[in-house]
Amino acid sequence: MSKKEGYSRKGIFGNINHYDASGRKVGESRPGIFGGMNHYDANGNKTGSSHQGLLGGMNHYDAKGNKIGSSHQGILGGVNHYDEKGKKTGHSNHGILGGWNHYDD
Repeated sequence: MSKKEGYSRKGIFGNINHYDASGRKVGESRPGIFGGMNHYDANGNKTGSSHQGLLGGMNHYDAKGNKIGSSHQGILGGVNHYDEKGKKTGHSNHGILGGWNHYDD
């Protein structure tokens, strides 16, 4: 079984707050002007963005616009995460109280 590395919960105004396994806020994601999400660290510095992929899923980019990975729907309703070379790096499942729980593989 994979170790839980953190979780995410919906905030107000459409943002998503991200927490580590100890419950400390490590960042947030906010809706972008042209769709997708912009990601920020705990200090409010932009760390990257995510946009819908052509074949479904989401493509993830660093703050300079370089593709750093992707996420795709899993068979049992979770989401699988991959690095820029297509190697699976982790997965996320729905939490009992809503939001998502994140695991490294």
